[in-house]
Amino acid sequence: MAVFPQRYTVTAALPYANGPVHIGHLAGVYLPADIYVRYLRSAGRDVKFICGSDEHGVPITIRAQKEGVTPQQVVDKYHALIRDSFSDFNVSFDVYSRTSSPTHAEVSSNFFLRLYRDDKFIEQTTQQYFDEQAQQFLADRYIVGTCPNCGNENAYGDQCERCGTSLSPTELINPRSMLSGAQPVLRDTRHWFLPLDEYEPWLREWIIEGHKHDWKNNVYGQCKSWIDQGLHPRAVTRDLDWGVPVPLPGAEGKVLYVWFDAPIGYISATKEAFPDEWELYWKDAGTKLVHFIGKDNIVFHCIIFPVMLKAHGEYILPNNVPANEFLNLEGDKISTSRNWAVWLHEYLQDFPGQADVLRYVLCANAPETKDNDFTWKDFQARNNNELVATLGNFVNRAVVLTHKFFGGAVPAAGELLAIDREALDQLAAFPAKIGELIDNYRFRDALAEVMNLARLGNKYLADTQPWHLIKTDAARTGTVLHVALQIAAGLAPLLAPFLPDSAQKLATMLATDLVAWAAAGRPDALGAGHQLREPALLFAKIEDATVEAQVQKLLDTKNANLLANAPVAEAKPAVSFDDFQKMDLRVGTIVAAEKIAKTKKLLKLTVDVGLEQRTIVSGIAEHFTPEELVGQQVQVLLNLLPRELKGIQSQGMLLMAENADGSLALMQPGKAVRNGSPIN
Repeated sequence: MAVFPQRYTVTAALPYANGPVHIGHLAGVYLPADIYVRYLRSAGRDVKFICGSDEHGVPITIRAQKEGVTPQQVVDKYHALIRDSFSDFNVSFDVYSRTSSPTHAEVSSNFFLRLYRDDKFIEQTTQQYFDEQAQQFLADRYIVGTCPNCGNENAYGDQCERCGTSLSPTELINPRSMLSGAQPVLRDTRHWFLPLDEYEPWLREWIIEGHKHDWKNNVYGQCKSWIDQGLHPRAVTRDLDWGVPVPLPGAEGKVLYVWFDAPIGYISATKEAFPDEWELYWKDAGTKLVHFIGKDNIVFHCIIFPVMLKAHGEYILPNNVPANEFLNLEGDKISTSRNWAVWLHEYLQDFPGQADVLRYVLCANAPETKDNDFTWKDFQARNNNELVATLGNFVNRAVVLTHKFFGGAVPAAGELLAIDREALDQLAAFPAKIGELIDNYRFRDALAEVMNLARLGNKYLADTQPWHLIKTDAARTGTVLHVALQIAAGLAPLLAPFLPDSAQKLATMLATDLVAWAAAGRPDALGAGHQLREPALLFAKIEDATVEAQVQKLLDTKNANLLANAPVAEAKPAVSFDDFQKMDLRVGTIVAAEKIAKTKKLLKLTVDVGLEQRTIVSGIAEHFTPEELVGQQVQVLLNLLPRELKGIQSQGMLLMAENADGSLALMQPGKAVRNGSPIN
């Protein structure tokens, strides 16, 4: 018999409160963590599920600068948005806190002081870029310059987003401050460092020898690579004015580095929510600590945070860190800076009441061992072909036929045939099979087994055909539906960790409670005579137009990115002011417009330029209809030599702006002016 820990502490990576949550975050971290915790609770285990917003660090201050608000306003806005999105998506945290809380400031400060007083830090003076105009040391992300690798003139001090090269600020060519635009200078600054190199022997024993066989390959491999390359001291403080102040005299203007204070947020959130028992979940050897993270956080949770916990001496270490790979979107990497994402709060607005559909698709396509791709067509297909046609179809047939033939009361089971006993025996085996997969963090396979139980139910009904059997043998029909309803009842608790809303709908339809995990495979979950409620569809078909609208939204985003990032045409050779003065530019109003026969591009325009009305032939028919041009004020070059086009003499030219995608925009005065007004 398996022996389980006394209790579990399960954490999900603290999301940065500088923007909303997207499907990549869900698939990588929050959905698998929630499935795991919901299963543990159903299995009767003692578990605390901990998360909160990471509200310190440079990304917060950069967002504040872009939005023209304070860092506190940024974190207040996005903390609420993220918290509410998680709640609406049914992520069942026991606590969702924030690192700007007083409890966190106290816990992280005390953690730092403990290591400081025990001489666990080394103090070093290093050189860092300083903005003399802003009178401020600059974090890496506040420095931009030319990438030495690809020539991108807007590479950051830690990475070039064009070519992906990791950089240090001193590698940038012509560095400049994002605060003032000035060239920064190097100045000495004093900081405290955690000497990771001193913990290499312990890390080799703990990770490379101790977790080679129970950690996922991607986690173990990344950790081993880091350790084999040699570890170096890492700063735990920074020169910033946003964060937890360093609690030492003479350290004014310095805060705890966000990578140091953020994981302590797990501890402070637990203490905040459970002040009388939090230590059991962080300091007792009978507790299993599990971190759910994305692969970009592996090093922090498997090397740096464990070293912090080891240096402190009172805390348990993580038992497992089941990090997933990345989820891509429609064949492209999800990018918050390019707005290439499916944002959770927008999905919940566009698909009200359908959180479970997204939960299902993200779990069925989870990037557990390799990067996977989310597409809207796959989303639609999985909903229509699996949730609707398989799971929903089985439940609906079982309940509808029971109402049709037996008034909604569970019929009694007569003599069980081999096919009945085989179905009930298979049902009984599913809880242990699915539970073992979840215990081993194989959520995609576990969900596939839940769907296999629904397929078992569908096959059982297809083989027994109660809709035909009722014509000749009502008693046998009752036995068949009795067995089918036991399968449906078993589906509800097994489905609950994955699709909680749908599981509750199913339980409500069956007029029963969601039973504990161990009871999910019972052959007598619904007794004879038990009255079912009216049948209702668990899932609805998603139409083509719905997903096409989502695809179009992404295409609009891609086009907007192309326009924003398209190179600007180089300037033409300089001309003298006298040459410019030779051009007669006037404001005019288009009073008539018509297409020119046998052409695709040309329009014949009549333009009132104040002095007279002129005919102008313009190649803009693919961009504007005649109807939308009439009445528009435009800018006209009057003294362009006349030119005959398609037998029509054109007496001027309209001024247009051309976007990077080739689309045109009229050059118009900012407000209505008299026709013929000169443009100087």
